[in-house]
Amino acid sequence: MKKTAWMMAFLIILISLLPLGVQGAELIPGGQLIGLEMSTDHVTVAGFEENNPVAKRAGMQLGDTITHIDQKSVSCAADIRTALNHSQGTITVGITRKGKPMRLSMNPAITADGPRIGVYLKQAVSGVGTVTYYDPESGDFGALGHSVNDTNGKLLPSHGGNAYDASILQVRKGKSGKPGQLMGTMNTAKILGSLGKNTQQGVFGCSKADFTGDLLETASASQIHTGSATIRSTVDENGVQEYSVKILKIYPKGRSGGRNMLIQVTDQRLLDTTGGIVQGMSGSPIIQDGKLIGAVTHVLVNDPTMGYGIFIENMLDAAA
Repeated sequence: MKKTAWMMAFLIILISLLPLGVQGAELIPGGQLIGLEMSTDHVTVAGFEENNPVAKRAGMQLGDTITHIDQKSVSCAADIRTALNHSQGTITVGITRKGKPMRLSMNPAITADGPRIGVYLKQAVSGVGTVTYYDPESGDFGALGHSVNDTNGKLLPSHGGNAYDASILQVRKGKSGKPGQLMGTMNTAKILGSLGKNTQQGVFGCSKADFTGDLLETASASQIHTGSATIRSTVDENGVQEYSVKILKIYPKGRSGGRNMLIQVTDQRLLDTTGGIVQGMSGSPIIQDGKLIGAVTHVLVNDPTMGYGIFIENMLDAAA
């Protein structure tokens, strides 16, 4: 009798010590196209002034990140304006291009607004992706299933930002050797929520507007198996639609880079529209056996009908 009581007590303690995980949690699966604009701690060249070719003639290119004016470090547009206002004659502009530091010499044009080098700057990274889940109790949502990176391919430190309503403009169909893309536009007048974490497992935030839908139970990694499944995506004017896929292989939960499942699109409707998985579909929720199991993250360049997905368990661990 004492032994039985001891074992019961041990079982209760063991259960209480186990991590809660995601099994049993209920979330609304997404599939909506969403616009993401994340603030950065650096400034990037977004364009050139036609009537002031100083920077362009000096060799500056679109996408260059400006890091210094002479010896002064700059991290925002205001820093650059201040440095230029204090400059005299020729300046040295430090930039990074595809991760490589460079220096350019130029003479700012003197204008009514002070010395200028003729560039339009941006201090945010923007694009479109897909919502993976929404928690109606907290308002929290997750998207992409992978990180937003800077122009050098490194994870962008989170400095906040906004999520916007988005719509499809055009679909560039994927082909072998050339990934396709959902060409979308953001409606910046309609903010859906604020962005918080940017992680290797996805982008997370809090929504001001409900994402409607039925609650689904989330699955733990151990419940996922090879075989039939579906994904939810927005690839045309019909909005969120469900498409059939097949899970070909399951990888360990600890595998990095959002590659926990190898999936293949089997739905002819999606193949006819996109050719398979395309850029912009990242975050499309994957559903199996009536449970939310993960999200689409990558496409195979040589076969756009195939790609990878991340476990929902890994996304929720990163969001916590």
